[in-house]
Amino acid sequence: MIVAIGSDHGGFNLKEEIKKMLTQQNVEFRDFGTHSAEAIDYPEIASKIGQAVVSGECTRGIIICGTGIGVSIAANKIKGIRAALCHDEFSAQMSREHNDANILTMGERVIGAGLACMIVATWLKTDFAGGRHGRRVDKISQLEA
Repeated sequence: MIVAIGSDHGGFNLKEEIKKMLTQQNVEFRDFGTHSAEAIDYPEIASKIGQAVVSGECTRGIIICGTGIGVSIAANKIKGIRAALCHDEFSAQMSREHNDANILTMGERVIGAGLACMIVATWLKTDFAGGRHGRRVDKISQLEA
C-alpha cells in the first residue's frame, strides 16, 4: 500500500505528525505538500492527491485542512474518489467497510494528533466488506456518469 498524504497550511502540523506515525508503522507514503505553514489553497492539494489515487500511483489518500470539510468537498469532485471526513475511529472503520472510502480527510483544528493517528491506523487496516455494500458503492459511481 502506498498512501498519498497532503494538507493545506491549516493542516500542516497534523500532517507532519501523521507522517511520523506512518514512518514508525513502516507504511509507505508520498507527501504531496504543502511543505510549510505558508497559506495555500486546499483544492490544489485535494486535486493532487485525488489524481494520485485515481491513477493508481497511490492506493489511498489522506488530506488534512483546518476542519477537513473543504478538502473533502474538493476531493469528492474527482471522478472515482470517495473521500470521507472522519473525526472518530468508528466513522473511519465504517467509511472503509461500508463505503470503500479511498481518501480520509480530517481537520487539525478539530482533533488532536493522538486521536488522528488512531483514526489513520484504523482506516488503513480496515478492508472493504463488499457484498451489499459493493452494490451501493456501484450506485455511487453511477452518479458520477
